[in-house]
Amino acid sequence: MKILMTVTDGFEDIEAIGTLAILRRAKLDVTFASIDSNRALGRYGVHVVGLENLSSLNTDDYDMLVIPGGPEYIAEERNPSFLRMIQNFADHHRYIAAICAGPTILGHLGLLQHRRYTCFTSMNEDFGGTYVDDYAVRDDNIITGKSAAAVLPFAFLIIETLMGKDYAQKVKDSIYYKD
Repeated sequence: MKILMTVTDGFEDIEAIGTLAILRRAKLDVTFASIDSNRALGRYGVHVVGLENLSSLNTDDYDMLVIPGGPEYIAEERNPSFLRMIQNFADHHRYIAAICAGPTILGHLGLLQHRRYTCFTSMNEDFGGTYVDDYAVRDDNIITGKSAAAVLPFAFLIIETLMGKDYAQKVKDSIYYKD
């Protein structure tokens, strides 16, 4: 399984870096990419360099897209090629995972209709689905996370979805995480 995680300036540091660290700890193949360059500045000053530039990647090669939250979601939502990429993942029934503000992009695209989902509570709109007040929610190929506090449950739900419950438990045990 190949995972593509995308960021741009303003990404929520813990949501991107924490999720990336847990997924890589699980030995998943994660490409960390910027939607418009090879670097990004996090909301709280984490400066990440050496990112892949999204425009140089064949996104059809990826099985899952991960969208961290933060103020970056505004720039992402204004980027037509980024929105087309999300729609392509959805059209081909590939996995999409988004946390905090990220699910609002999915909601605005109509991808949360008739689904259970979560997102940053104050950003919940009528997306045509059922909002669930949990840290992480999966509905078919869509995984959503509530907030920065949800990073671990969100990452573990991704691992469980891709690798199975037993494998996810082994990764949890490796960091002494208790549900």
